Amino acid sequence: MRLQELDGVTFANPAASPIDVEITGVTADSRKVAPGDLFVAVTGVKADGAAYAKSAADAGAVAVLCGPDADVGVLGIPVIRADDPRRALALIAAQLHAPQPETVVAVTGTAGKTSVASFTRQIYAHAGHSAASLGTTGVASPKVTIDASLTTPDPVVLHTILHDLAEAGTTHVAMEASSHGLVQRRLDGVTLAAGAFTNLGRDHMDYHPTVEDYLAAKMRLFDTLLAKGSPAVIFADDAFSQAACDAAAGAGLEVLTVGRKGAFISLKRVEHERYRQVIEVTHAGETYRVELPLAGDFQVSNALVSAGLAIATGVAPAVAFEALEKLEGAPGRLELVANTGNGALIYVDYAHKPEALEQVLLSVRPFTSGEVVVVFGAGGDRDAGKRPIMGEIASRLADRVYVTDDNPRSEVPATIRAQIMAAAPGAIEIGDRREAIRTAVASLKRGDTLIIAGKGHETGQDVNGVKTHFSDHEEARAAIDGAAA
Repeated sequence: MRLQELDGVTFANPAASPIDVEITGVTADSRKVAPGDLFVAVTGVKADGAAYAKSAADAGAVAVLCGPDADVGVLGIPVIRADDPRRALALIAAQLHAPQPETVVAVTGTAGKTSVASFTRQIYAHAGHSAASLGTTGVASPKVTIDASLTTPDPVVLHTILHDLAEAGTTHVAMEASSHGLVQRRLDGVTLAAGAFTNLGRDHMDYHPTVEDYLAAKMRLFDTLLAKGSPAVIFADDAFSQAACDAAAGAGLEVLTVGRKGAFISLKRVEHERYRQVIEVTHAGETYRVELPLAGDFQVSNALVSAGLAIATGVAPAVAFEALEKLEGAPGRLELVANTGNGALIYVDYAHKPEALEQVLLSVRPFTSGEVVVVFGAGGDRDAGKRPIMGEIASRLADRVYVTDDNPRSEVPATIRAQIMAAAPGAIEIGDRREAIRTAVASLKRGDTLIIAGKGHETGQDVNGVKTHFSDHEEARAAIDGAAA
């Protein structure tokens, strides 16, 4: 790819700039510059990439792309400017790493993104497609697997992955679209066939100044990234569903609602059982009975959004609903990890924000004949305002509450716990997460349900910048083994 082939950019000094330059790669990280790369200087939260332009040139960059007013100094390589360097980075990465899989869908929302991406992949696979999902738990596909967290990767990583998936024969991809990723233009080079919205709750208030700003970031999937006429699958039963519908309709998208208030897929009946749910839905005048092998009302919502995405992108309705009966839950999403000798159930869930914690506690109540018990904490260096909210929710919806450490990061763990405890009268405070889990497990009686919330699929704990191995799954099973010994 040559410099003169770039769209939407201007040369700082056309007469002096050799525009007939071949670009072999692109990066926004000056530490990763290789000879032949285009270095894109973007303004980050902590640093301005323009300050590293000379370092990039010294490392072999053949050109620098920056904002219209960025000062990159005097360089011996061409300097080009774009009104939106982040978007330019994404579009160039897409060009350099073509092709992409033919059908890519994205889901945004506060909770449920990982499950919807995973479920949609499974539906596509059931329909006979070579499918992948990409998100918080990594990349899952028949031939390409990455375990690292990639909620919404940077554009270069994202398009490298999409290229590798396409080269491996993957035709269908379902991916998560985080608010950070959408605002930072990470998906701007992806050709999307459809998009989806799950819900909106309190999250990332350390990044977004207001809920309105947070919603606007999510809606960028609809008002900017999807082509007019594309399907927008929207969960209809959330407080922000109408706002999402309005944004999608205003962008000229085909609005497809799912849920109890849904018009595209309407949920008519749910029977909760201990390990599964029987649901009845209607679509296009037909009624379908589905035995969903997952617990939790929110998993019904996620399954319907996933079915909506699949149907909207060509999967036959009967095939999509049939696939729901074979779904496997995403790692750490209301995942049953152990069953005590006296019949109590232990689940691990990623819930680390108020609405998610509320959903998971409400979801297990219908099949819990004993007490609902929860172990949870809150992450450090993140939105502190949600801590007392989560404490209140746990105290109100669980019969027994253990407040412990999550990932304190650089904060004092006791301070985080105190902010939760202030709104959780009667809660038991045990800072050591391992001890909290073992104490909770030892207390379980027949018919009880324990939720270990906050870390889900994660296998590490960050305390004061030091990450050590820690798995809620392993600790729960070890606690049972220790109790039985």
